Amino acid sequence: MTATPEPTPTLMKDIAVLFKLRLGTFVVLSAVLGWFMGADTIALVPFLKLTIGGYLLTGASNGFNQILEKSNDAKMGRTANRPLPTGRMSVKTAAIWSTAAGILGLAALFDLGVRAGLLGLLALLSYVLAYTPLKARTGFSVLVGAIPGAIPPMLGYVAATHRFGIEPGTLFAVQFMWQFPHFWAIAWVAHEDYLKAGYRMLPFKEGRSAASARQILLYTMLCIPASLLPWALPGGEAMVGDTALIVAIIAGLGFCVPAYRLWRNLEVDNARKLMFASFLYLPIVQLTYVLDKLP
Repeated sequence: MTATPEPTPTLMKDIAVLFKLRLGTFVVLSAVLGWFMGADTIALVPFLKLTIGGYLLTGASNGFNQILEKSNDAKMGRTANRPLPTGRMSVKTAAIWSTAAGILGLAALFDLGVRAGLLGLLALLSYVLAYTPLKARTGFSVLVGAIPGAIPPMLGYVAATHRFGIEPGTLFAVQFMWQFPHFWAIAWVAHEDYLKAGYRMLPFKEGRSAASARQILLYTMLCIPASLLPWALPGGEAMVGDTALIVAIIAGLGFCVPAYRLWRNLEVDNARKLMFASFLYLPIVQLTYVLDKLP
């Protein structure tokens, strides 16, 4: 029996892949929760500007990333079917869509305030011009990539309050520390595929080693004290209460379980479980911050 060929993706589906819209939902969610941490009242128009602007800017960052990594994407099974390496979309078309999304996204964020716009610009430039080229050169790229990856909740808070300060800094710190076990878990699962493109994303050059697993466990454990920062602000100005404290500790301990198991047996399955746990851990903690802040 002849297999039915898969239909060719439409332009809109290819743009969704280029912009990584599903990942964008996760990114924008953290910005929205940061907004709720800073907002006293919910104004619909600014909220929509943050959401739409965040989606567009995230899409632009991913689009430019795929333009720069077109040849490497063609070498990896997980990315070979993207629109650029398959030739379904030209670099020119991808550049036009990414540029348009970047301009519109930045316009929406700057309309919320100069500080929010500058944070968005910093996220875009550091992701495209620093993290992307470093990926093929050094595992240090994970540290660099953690900076734009941690900006969204801080951006949301600053967009709501129009000011910087220790409060949005703590939200940045929580998401910054989370980036390491998250990215390293993905890198462990996709290690062999990454090597095809010359990417060495794990902490040590030996790759899937006990040393890398030990460092992943350490950074996963460090997510717990980082997650307590909004509760531990000095001078009695805590952003959240004891409920958030308890949930953050419990969630952090649960996050550590697959990291500990990975350290014990170095199995890909436990890295995959850690990866999925990372997608649950961060929104649970951040949503608890917002709920605990409510009167």
